[in-house]
Amino acid sequence: MTPLRAGILAAVMTLLADQASKLWLLNGFDLARRGVVKVTPFFDLVLAWNIGISFGWLQNDSQSAQIALMAVKVVAVIALAIWMARSHTRLATVALGLIIGGAIGNGIDRFAYGAVVDFALFHVEIGGNTYNWYVFNLADVAIVAGVAALLYDSFLGVPAAKAP
Repeated sequence: MTPLRAGILAAVMTLLADQASKLWLLNGFDLARRGVVKVTPFFDLVLAWNIGISFGWLQNDSQSAQIALMAVKVVAVIALAIWMARSHTRLATVALGLIIGGAIGNGIDRFAYGAVVDFALFHVEIGGNTYNWYVFNLADVAIVAGVAALLYDSFLGVPAAKAP
């Protein structure tokens, strides 16, 4: 399999897994009705609608803000796709596919619901205080994994991946 095919496969699989998990949690499992579902002592399923960008920054539910975020996302996906098409290493190409698939998955949410569907919450209790991580989804996991793989490939990979 060529690196480009591997990257496209990573993007498609990421998109399918992300959207399937969200559709099931919203419609099949009915997470909105169930509220917080404890899975382990440190992990819960909880429905959160993110109208901003990563980590809840730039929270704004106006239509113009949502259109601006979608426009930025479209430009970013196009730039990443060009980079992926020009990439020569399998790791960088798959990493870019993960990022693209995650970005498209979150973009579909924003278009369909006006916000990104987040549901995974890690937390820890230390000294009687509970510390929560940001609520996230599978698209976010893919984006973070893709960025980490790109960093690895650019610093330690041979030859290093270079942006176009």
